[in-house]
Amino acid sequence: MLTRRLYLLLLAGVLLVGGCGQNRSNSSASNPAPDTPSSSTRSADTDTSRDPSTGDGLRVLVLGNSIAAGLGVSSQDAFPARLQQRVDSLGWNVTVQNAGVSGETTAGGRSRIGWLLNEEVEVLVLELGGNDGLRGVDLSSTRQNLTAIIDTTLATYPESRVLLAGMQIPPNLGREYTEQFRKLYPAVAEQYDRVTLIPFVLQDVARVDSLMQDDGIHPTAAGHRVVARNVWTKLRPILEEMGARDPT
Repeated sequence: MLTRRLYLLLLAGVLLVGGCGQNRSNSSASNPAPDTPSSSTRSADTDTSRDPSTGDGLRVLVLGNSIAAGLGVSSQDAFPARLQQRVDSLGWNVTVQNAGVSGETTAGGRSRIGWLLNEEVEVLVLELGGNDGLRGVDLSSTRQNLTAIIDTTLATYPESRVLLAGMQIPPNLGREYTEQFRKLYPAVAEQYDRVTLIPFVLQDVARVDSLMQDDGIHPTAAGHRVVARNVWTKLRPILEEMGARDPT
């Protein structure tokens, strides 16, 4: 009986850590309908370009995990909402959609991307992989999943751009795995002309006590402001290149 209790406690602990809270974003993008057809089946001959001067605006999709979902902070404090505040302050006709899901892995993002692309996307902010690293997922699988997400996005919308948010992990699984994980993001980004790398999305946030929650993994509201700045540094010139402007 004692052995069984110990086993159940260990199992519960693994599930708790693996799920990272399992809180889902308030965005409807995190709950795709199971019978919705994948947009990856759209004809490659279809003209998917969109001119923001017509008033349609630009759509930025943030595909991420609990960091994007804003675990532990309000939805308005999460960095995707901060990005929306920045474009709004400039009067730009840009919508930032948060498709962050707590506990999400690259495999989960790969399974969702087709449905998420049913609506046109000009910029995909890809913030996944942290949970893969914390769980010790084989790096070749993580790379294949990230590449598949990017390939699907660029095949569906050839004029779109991807911001790949680099992540780093603690050395718990050994120095070699940790270093190879860090190098994975630049290696993926180098394969594409239309992918821009954010070297480390938690730059100037990780290991800063005032900017991280007690778990040492998720940013505080103040930390999300810095994350938004890190993303905005790369996102703003892309939006300007695409013609983001005051709709009036």
